[in-house]
Amino acid sequence: MILDTLSNADLYSHLTPRLTKALAHLTQTDFTQLEVGSYELEGKDIFVIVNDYETKPREVEPFEVHQEYIDVQFVVSGEEEFGYLPLADQTPSRPYFAKHDYAEFDYESNKDDAAFIPFKAGMFAIFFPQDMHMPGTSASPKQVRKVVIKVKV
Repeated sequence: MILDTLSNADLYSHLTPRLTKALAHLTQTDFTQLEVGSYELEGKDIFVIVNDYETKPREVEPFEVHQEYIDVQFVVSGEEEFGYLPLADQTPSRPYFAKHDYAEFDYESNKDDAAFIPFKAGMFAIFFPQDMHMPGTSASPKQVRKVVIKVKV
């Protein structure tokens, strides 16, 4: 997992060409002007999801992992927290669902090993397939606009 501010995105552009393109898109796009929805950046290899939502308590959200895509998440406005822990030998509460590229892990079984990290406007996180993460949470409901760029592994 990588967590940083968008002003430092160029530090990570050497990781893969697709991540370079995703991070460049984040720095060059005014996401406050885009409609909520999905659009392709490079076919199914890189696509963008713009979403507005209200955060939820961590106790009602699952952790998730992906096998086919890296998540590049960017908070446009608002603030949330995300849970994080490395994927090891945890047992999923919902097995891998290939069509939507995710497996879920319940909160109760993983809460003691997880870190919960503030995620504020202007910050991005990169979650790799070995990173269990729980986005979109906070102690009290908050409005958030977030962009998720899915980058094919």
